[in-house]
Amino acid sequence: MYVVSVTIHRTRVSLLALGAAGPVLFVAAYLVNGATQPGYSSWHDTISVLALAPRGWIQIASFLLYGVLTLCFAEGLRRFAAIGRGGFALLVIAASGLIVAGLFPTDPILGFPAGEPSVVSPGGTLHNIGALAALLGLPAAALVTVRRPLRGWAAFSVAAGVLSLVAVALFFATVAASPDGGDSPAGLFERLPTLVMGLWQVTFALRTLGSREVPRAERPVVPAEREV
Repeated sequence: MYVVSVTIHRTRVSLLALGAAGPVLFVAAYLVNGATQPGYSSWHDTISVLALAPRGWIQIASFLLYGVLTLCFAEGLRRFAAIGRGGFALLVIAASGLIVAGLFPTDPILGFPAGEPSVVSPGGTLHNIGALAALLGLPAAALVTVRRPLRGWAAFSVAAGVLSLVAVALFFATVAASPDGGDSPAGLFERLPTLVMGLWQVTFALRTLGSREVPRAERPVVPAEREV
């Protein structure tokens, strides 16, 4: 029985560790891939259009991997009883959105790739829906996990969620203001939520791992020695 309990605990720990790795790998992938793409600007161009560039499979794979690892994150938090049903559901929605965004590459947008017209295809529409689910689902999950009073972790979660939602709003505003390109900071505003919520995800996973030990019921019972 003890062996089974420890195995269950290790599984929960592994799920959270994988969840913490998700945003780190995702951010590293788009930073490195974007820096090596000719004509690509992290200030202006979206993360998603890297799937249309040479080595586009890297961006597609990073979307899929981040989605799967965020599902691990959600399940790890659930097993540790560190998140409620609402927060769990929002994380699953965000993770599913990332997977959809990977399965259906974006349409050309904001002048990238160069010379490609901005079109709207069914696949691109599904990509946008998935990306929107991820961009909104993660901040919403941070906000619903808040417990009062707003100190420490709760305040950090509120700040991360609000800042991310503001950045998402600014992203859509800049895209609407300059749909055919220009030098708008759309790429910057899109990256901010991935960085802020990525930090929140890593911190939440590490915080949960640091504060949760093997429950008393799962610890071995050592029989008392009999007196001779």
